[in-house]
Amino acid sequence: MSGLMNPAEFANIRQAEEDFWWYRGMRAVLFRMLEPHLAGRRIGRALEAGCGTGYLSQRLQRERGWPVVALDFSGDGLRYARELGVRNPVQGDIRSLPFGDGVFDLVMSLDVIVHLPRGEEHLAAREMARVARRGGLVVVRTSALDILRSRHGEFAHERQRFTRRRLMGLFAGAGIRVLRCSYANSLLMPVALLKFRVWEPLLRRPPGSGVQPLAPWLDRLLFAPLAVEAAWLGGGRNLPTGQSLILIGEKMV
Repeated sequence: MSGLMNPAEFANIRQAEEDFWWYRGMRAVLFRMLEPHLAGRRIGRALEAGCGTGYLSQRLQRERGWPVVALDFSGDGLRYARELGVRNPVQGDIRSLPFGDGVFDLVMSLDVIVHLPRGEEHLAAREMARVARRGGLVVVRTSALDILRSRHGEFAHERQRFTRRRLMGLFAGAGIRVLRCSYANSLLMPVALLKFRVWEPLLRRPPGSGVQPLAPWLDRLLFAPLAVEAAWLGGGRNLPTGQSLILIGEKMV
């Protein structure tokens, strides 16, 4: 089964996802937003729908003790997951999940639905809602705003991006009560616009991965704005625009 994401990107992700500024920063943002909604909840079974290399699933299994089912469409990603020690990864399609109704306390899908052809995101949202138990959490991160399309997105086979209104409507329509939805990776947006709309068109280079090692000083410099955003979002405040969107919702029925 081939993947929706460019298979060549898995090796780049696996090399970078533990230490690269974007991965570290966006994990900090995600879990600062998520922690208040985890309070008082028991995560008896979790699903990462679109686990990629399995790094996050493995980390959650190890650090939080959650029984996480790691699922991905691509055999390339699952090969890395097995090498990392992820227990029993599953090959499957987020648009038709191979699980029964209401079996997960937490369903998480990070940067996956952007790879679906436009229109098929509704299938994925309904499936994530279906397999979540009543009162369970659904957590989604996705790329935001068409104006921020880039060489990296084209290389990774990104097929669509979202606005906050569209993402909230998608999951509300699937039966998810939206508890929180905010843009993120906002402070670096002017730099991103300059790079994606001016610099990259001028260079006319072919699509390529943006997940490449950086000098340590530059990695720290780029991480700093995300650390600031993590603190801001962790305080319950949203950001009005940004390069990513994070939605946290609850299965209603």
